[in-house]
Amino acid sequence: MDGLNMSRRIRRTPYTDRVEQNGVRGFSVVNHMLLPKAFQPTLEEDYWHLRAHVQIWDVSCQRQVQIAGPDAAALVQLMTPRNIARAKIGDCFYIPIIDAQGGMINDPVMLKLAEDRFWLSIADSDVLLYAMGLALGRGQDVAVSEPDVSPLAVQGPKAEDLLAELFGAHIRDVGFFKYGWVDFQGTRQLIARSGYSRQGGFEIYLEGGHLGTALWDTIWDAGQAHNITPGCPNLIERIEGGLLSYGNEFTRENNPFEIGHGKFCVTDGSIDYIGRKALQDIAAKGVTREMRGVTFDGGHCPTCSKPWPVMVGNKRVGQITSAIWSPRLKCNVGQSMIDRAFWDAGQAVTVQVQDGSVSNGIVTTLPMC
Repeated sequence: MDGLNMSRRIRRTPYTDRVEQNGVRGFSVVNHMLLPKAFQPTLEEDYWHLRAHVQIWDVSCQRQVQIAGPDAAALVQLMTPRNIARAKIGDCFYIPIIDAQGGMINDPVMLKLAEDRFWLSIADSDVLLYAMGLALGRGQDVAVSEPDVSPLAVQGPKAEDLLAELFGAHIRDVGFFKYGWVDFQGTRQLIARSGYSRQGGFEIYLEGGHLGTALWDTIWDAGQAHNITPGCPNLIERIEGGLLSYGNEFTRENNPFEIGHGKFCVTDGSIDYIGRKALQDIAAKGVTREMRGVTFDGGHCPTCSKPWPVMVGNKRVGQITSAIWSPRLKCNVGQSMIDRAFWDAGQAVTVQVQDGSVSNGIVTTLPMC
């Protein structure tokens, strides 16, 4: 059966009414919440528009796990191998969250709001329950909750000009993966220079879902002069940019080193966290596979709804987990975990596509040029 059957178990967002009014063509579900998946007539039109102009995205599905209290920093540190003591108030830290075996549970952005208060802006897994369980089991003095915070992204090269006109020139001073504040209808709202694209932009972490329609309309109206359109994370831009998707490119079966996040991992024993011994062993031995890009020929490839084998001769050396035709590179592009002996850029491979065809390909680095 085609389509997504709606129910109260799938949560609407403060912006869903506006998304529907603007002609959304489909949804996915992330963190039990609707995520718009398509607006423009084609993904390619959306891709070119994102690279040239500005878009407004409902990314409320990036739920916040708030950890507050005297032991807040200790609990966050317990979940991640990144040293969060280096974070200052105003910082956004990309952090791997791992289990006892070093497997990836999530890859959120951590926002340090105070010495004793953090938000984890999560990908698609139940970090809230993980954090609550750890806090209870360790007897930590913290409150773990999901606050009424609904991110709205403004992405694309014209995003800064639009938001500076709307909220003030101080927006231009917000550094990459830093946050500042804007005033909106008598409320103080957090705005970060971040987002799930490589085209630049911001995310407004709206506190108070009742303000969602007003915030959307305010940005939408001001954006008309900048050729704004509704949008969503673009699969072509994501794959080319090397932006990974939890549940697609990696799961708990993968560790941070396999997905290029070793730079965020402290393994010298100077900090303690769940999975430290496992991660130290992995670092000492080295990984046997890593995430790479793959470009491959053939016509526009179909949707990748199950892994596609990547082969060298008769040997399976990886599997493509996300793929799409790139109108800029004039070939199909994909992301794949590739075995060590075959992960060098330029390695020739074949891809067994879902429709039964076989395409010639080449291993590339990420992001793709």
